[in-house]
Amino acid sequence: MTRTDGYPLDHREAEAAERLDAFADMFDPSTFRYLEAVGVGPGWRCWEVGADGTAVVSWLAKKVGPTGRVLVTSTDTARLAPVARPPVEVRVHDIGTEEPPAGGFDLVHVRLPLIDAAHHERAMRSMVGALRPRGRLLVEDTDPALQPLACPDEYGPEQRLANRLRQGLRKLLSDRGADLARGRRLPRLLRETGLTEVRADAYFPVAAPACEALESATIRLVRDRLVTAGIATAQDIDRHLANVASGTLDLATAPMISAWGRKA
Repeated sequence: MTRTDGYPLDHREAEAAERLDAFADMFDPSTFRYLEAVGVGPGWRCWEVGADGTAVVSWLAKKVGPTGRVLVTSTDTARLAPVARPPVEVRVHDIGTEEPPAGGFDLVHVRLPLIDAAHHERAMRSMVGALRPRGRLLVEDTDPALQPLACPDEYGPEQRLANRLRQGLRKLLSDRGADLARGRRLPRLLRETGLTEVRADAYFPVAAPACEALESATIRLVRDRLVTAGIATAQDIDRHLANVASGTLDLATAPMISAWGRKA
């Protein structure tokens, strides 16, 4: 969903593509492992919800083959044009407010789903309702409150600065209503929608190159808000970006919680 209320990480900003690419580099491999675990294969009908890139869609298309179908939906489909060919169909759709596509799916997958918590429960039930009997739902979301530090090994002034800025970002998010503990609740939410065989796992990258790219893009995206809120000075932010670029920070990001279950 696209936010219009001043959400500080709005993907319409200039750094959006860089952040999305960093997320893909970091989390696509673990997503592929979980999709393998649920058994995606030839002829499957899949719904990729809220997609903002092409890698997962392309992976699914190869798995389902010419006899399958991959429906890809998003409120903004501009980045999806390269994969808009059979067996992939691209459609503009808002999972938080619109009815699910008809037809029934063997798999529904969403990563980093709704920002707007008010629509979260409705979206979960919508995705479950779109499943065929014994279909699988895989939901992945981060949990910034579970691991709040940019540098878990805080041994010097550079690491302390990074963690101060990360804490400031978390305050900006929470002040605007973001749910920073949503990832850990995914297994319970799947059970509450009636799914069975619910399982979950977490992936926690540390000192990965994509962590540096994500940190740099994120801080540049919110630097004016951090300064305006009195969380940091422009000099603090410039110094932190230089530290990130030096490659000497062992940066981490919030763990990605992946939860999946089967429709009875």
